[in-house]
Amino acid sequence: MQYESGSPTKMALQKFKSNFWGVFCLIYIMVIGFMALFAYVIAPDSSVNANTMNLSIHSQPPGFKVEMLILPQRSGDHHKNNWEWLLGEEDTPQQIPFSQLKIEKNEVLVYPYKKDTQTSLGLPQRFDLSRFNGLTNLEDIQEVFVKKHTFLLGTDKYGRDLFSRLLVGSRISLSIGFVAVFISLIIGLSLGALAGYFGGFIDATIMWLINVMWSIPTLLLVIAITLALGKGFWQVFIAVGLTMWVEVARVVRGQVMGVKKLQYITAAKALGYSHSRVILKHILPQVIAPLIVISAANFAAAILIESGLSFLGIGAQPPTPSWGGMIKDHYSYILLGKPYLALVPGLAIMSLVMAFMLIGNALRDALDVKT
Repeated sequence: MQYESGSPTKMALQKFKSNFWGVFCLIYIMVIGFMALFAYVIAPDSSVNANTMNLSIHSQPPGFKVEMLILPQRSGDHHKNNWEWLLGEEDTPQQIPFSQLKIEKNEVLVYPYKKDTQTSLGLPQRFDLSRFNGLTNLEDIQEVFVKKHTFLLGTDKYGRDLFSRLLVGSRISLSIGFVAVFISLIIGLSLGALAGYFGGFIDATIMWLINVMWSIPTLLLVIAITLALGKGFWQVFIAVGLTMWVEVARVVRGQVMGVKKLQYITAAKALGYSHSRVILKHILPQVIAPLIVISAANFAAAILIESGLSFLGIGAQPPTPSWGGMIKDHYSYILLGKPYLALVPGLAIMSLVMAFMLIGNALRDALDVKT
């Protein structure tokens, strides 16, 4: 799309580009969005929900390294799916962190990982030698089936890769924002435009509904809707979206009441245009600017609400990774000497919410007609 020199749109874009924090946060959100979309390609753990557990390496610090035995899958165990890059792998090979490997007769002995290798290695897991594609030499098995794995952010209390869980969990936060904002815009735009344009009884009825919804605490209403719809992924999305339309409706109503008094709206009515055409083609385009700002703020609010619901246990259900759920699982570790398990997802929530709020501020300044 090309903009005429000096057009309001071009001036708004130039003003937004001059706002360092606005541009920086936009780039940050785009990077998070890219990483969320290709989470299973980037994440070391590509299993569904990044849910590969190894209790022997639980609660390890960032940068932890360990040797993993990748057991070859039996014929027919793995079913290739063309959507694995988007949905994750359902049949991932078993990975065993170990301290030592041995070959005894026709078996491979795998001694589980222990931090203190000076103590007894414990009881080994035994695997038939024929499972390793005909290899009988320990050095060959180690070269083909042993990989050194680095956990960038460490492991959680179940031995899962925290970095992988964080990447996959970002999908929940971004998805809840998009769905909640979409639902709130549809409901808020419709009711707000009707109330502001027609006024009278319609306006009074819609404003009564808005005031009732406004008087109910948002989190309490979300919890009630979630319990009514049931616990789950999409139920939370719908519940959050159904509670965020009130502010959109109030703003749209006020904007429409002001715009409908302008002369070109009166002229459109005099020409016999239908109410729907006047609203859709002549009034609503004038209220886009404040809606963009509100949508950015609602996006941030939706992320916070979803995180709070997951922390309370009524958001995304395990094993689906959620930043709020990750904090719930590990908040006690703040006092147990491993605070990063709760701080890492907490910082992720804080940074993403702040990015959307700063973008909202930048858009507000850029779209301010007074300047």
